[in-house]
Amino acid sequence: MTSTLTPQPVERAKPARTGAVARRRTRVLALPEARWAAAATVLFLLALPLQLTGAPAWTWGPLYALSYVTGGWEPGWEGLKALKDRTLDVDLLMVVAALGAAVIGQVMDGALLIVIFATSGALEALATARTADSVRGLLDLAPATATRLGPDGGEQAVAVEDLTVGDLVLVRPGERVGADGRVLDGASEVDQATITGEPLPVPKERGDEVFAGTLNGTGALRVRVERDASDSVIARIVRMVQEASETKAPTQLFIEKVEQRYSLGMVAATLAVFLVPLAFGAQLTDALLRAMTFMIVASPCAVVLATMPPLLSAIANAGRHGVLVKSAVVMERLGQVDAVALDKTGTLTEGSPRVTDVRPLPGSGLDEGELLTLAAAAERPSEHPLARAVVDAARERGLALPEAQDFTSAPGVGVTAVVGGRTVSVGAPARLLDARDGTATEPDAAVGTAVKPEEFGRTAAELEESGRTAVLVVVDGTPAGLLGIADRLRPDAAATVASLARLTGSAPVLLTGDNPRAAAHLAVEARIDDVRAGLLPQDKLDAVRELESAGRKVLVVGDGVNDAPALAAAHTGIAMGRAGSDLALETADAVVVRDELAAVPATVALSRRARRLVVQNLVIAGVFIAGLVVWDLAGDLPLPLGVAGHEGSTVLVGLNGLRLLREGAWQRAAAGESS
Repeated sequence: MTSTLTPQPVERAKPARTGAVARRRTRVLALPEARWAAAATVLFLLALPLQLTGAPAWTWGPLYALSYVTGGWEPGWEGLKALKDRTLDVDLLMVVAALGAAVIGQVMDGALLIVIFATSGALEALATARTADSVRGLLDLAPATATRLGPDGGEQAVAVEDLTVGDLVLVRPGERVGADGRVLDGASEVDQATITGEPLPVPKERGDEVFAGTLNGTGALRVRVERDASDSVIARIVRMVQEASETKAPTQLFIEKVEQRYSLGMVAATLAVFLVPLAFGAQLTDALLRAMTFMIVASPCAVVLATMPPLLSAIANAGRHGVLVKSAVVMERLGQVDAVALDKTGTLTEGSPRVTDVRPLPGSGLDEGELLTLAAAAERPSEHPLARAVVDAARERGLALPEAQDFTSAPGVGVTAVVGGRTVSVGAPARLLDARDGTATEPDAAVGTAVKPEEFGRTAAELEESGRTAVLVVVDGTPAGLLGIADRLRPDAAATVASLARLTGSAPVLLTGDNPRAAAHLAVEARIDDVRAGLLPQDKLDAVRELESAGRKVLVVGDGVNDAPALAAAHTGIAMGRAGSDLALETADAVVVRDELAAVPATVALSRRARRLVVQNLVIAGVFIAGLVVWDLAGDLPLPLGVAGHEGSTVLVGLNGLRLLREGAWQRAAAGESS
């Protein structure tokens, strides 16, 4: 029986977080990298039309110079600091190449290179800042204060940080649980989707565990604190996301993996081209011109553009179809995955309960429509997710719902109301019968013959074995029927699973915090064999690390706070956008904005095509660079021809990469063609 929790006078404490300001997402222009990149871009866009329209050089020259300074000083400074550590990065090389282009008159080309690199750095800084914002914001899921109960039953509002193990706290209806603990008294249903991902609130009574940040339902609970705030599940999720993000292998584009060798080789070769002829008596001007020509034709501009246009085109194409890929690095990494781990609720399923079965019991005298009408009318005043599912099912069938009177709700049991002169109770079978002492011996003549418990027990067991939540409908004291409620599988889930298996060469794994029975039933529908259920966030993280320790490059697809550590630790993470938590959306490398699960394998296939185009472009750029370099060293390559050849190769690889902007590229990817 549910205990009655009598409210006690509350002794209010001072607010624990006086003066604290609400956390906000970092604004773009709050980042210095973004401000410098924006300034460089604006200056470049002001100078370009002046130059192209034949305006005097004094009108556009200073603008280009300022663009060089605003966009290039930071990567240049970082490159100089890297030199102190005896490393030479591509950023410094790009600044030098841009300055070299300006020296020989290619001012616009150099400025464009500066703008590209400054913008790339700003986007990376923004992504890092937004992820940090979201991780900090996760702590706001837990309330700032909790109601602590004293030995005499008095109440005191205290900061959750001041709660200690053994404290007794009161969680009222609609409040968030302030600390991890165990229920000592009371009954309610708690929405703990943020922790376990379960789609429905979980009944809680004496002896059950509750987690900080989860949302209490209509009952009141007395909870004994079992963990300090710093060791709560929510706090551990924050730490896991931060640690996974910090220890994740550095992400690099293909060209960046060889930047040291290329950079050092190019600098050494340029100096040699300048000094060797000079040592053998060549004129200073001739030696300098040859060296500058060499630096231009050997500069990695074409190589950079060989890499970026295919990846950026793939990002743009995916964006048009509802997939936000956060960077070129992510687009490249998506094509490398060879294992997939999928969340259940909100990812493979729609994330909201639906009525799947309406089962009038023999002898009840009701058909499906009548049973659903009575249940929905009784549930309509309730705010419980199961109640909304029942009412929605009745409305979808076009049923007219009569007004309910004398509505009452018993936390953890169900609801009761008078509908059309009949007393209708709807709730969990075992608890609803327990509340009635388990018997129903006097049926109403309008309902029919009494139904014995074993008769509906078989139906309830059948529903629960198939992964449904069984809801009993009792009319005038007699069990009249059962409703089956479940989180519905997305229509494209099975096809998506098959596509991912074909692309990666291995079947996806299901990782869920839901109960094993519901997970197993859904896995059969989705055609997944490897099912791991009842997982907390740490367990999902461990599962991903286990796969990666076997040499797999894992793609994790999820939507909840409980998926965030796995999303951060995986080779690549994709979040479902419509119902995704802020933390999941910021932690993930890509977001399916339109919530279309089929877009996941299409994006992976598009990434693989982009990677192949990158390789093609690198071959083209390499052939041009090698040819021009040999011509410059072995012959007498005119500077204008060298620039033309260099720019021509840049244009060629750029156009080749832009092929992925076409609609046909996405259609082929969606059809499963990754080649």
